[in-house]
Amino acid sequence: MLKKLKFYFIGLVPGLLIVFFVLNQKGASCSYFPNDRVIAETLTKDFSYSENFKKEMEANKISEKQLKDEIITNGAIDFDKSQAQKQPCPEYVLLYPKNDSRFEINYSKCKEKAEFTEFKKLK
Repeated sequence: MLKKLKFYFIGLVPGLLIVFFVLNQKGASCSYFPNDRVIAETLTKDFSYSENFKKEMEANKISEKQLKDEIITNGAIDFDKSQAQKQPCPEYVLLYPKNDSRFEINYSKCKEKAEFTEFKKLK
């Protein structure tokens, strides 16, 4: 029995290391939680902004790069305020940062694009 476990671990450990390095190089990530999935899908879409959204971004000195790389990536979807089942484009409310939120962003996520409609500064 001990010999079988020894052979099992001799194969398991190198196999796990190989899989880890292969997936890590490809940039693969696992998004199991609803918040992570919505944010990951949003970041793959083309972004469009309403005029009010653009004005609020300018007033708060936030660039499009900062919006994508920091705010959306590190934000949290408020599913209580969102309409995730709305068809054809679900509407979401994103809060940034996750704890003690300063910004609230409303957007809809369609098949090809994410349309950002409202940007609110909470504090």
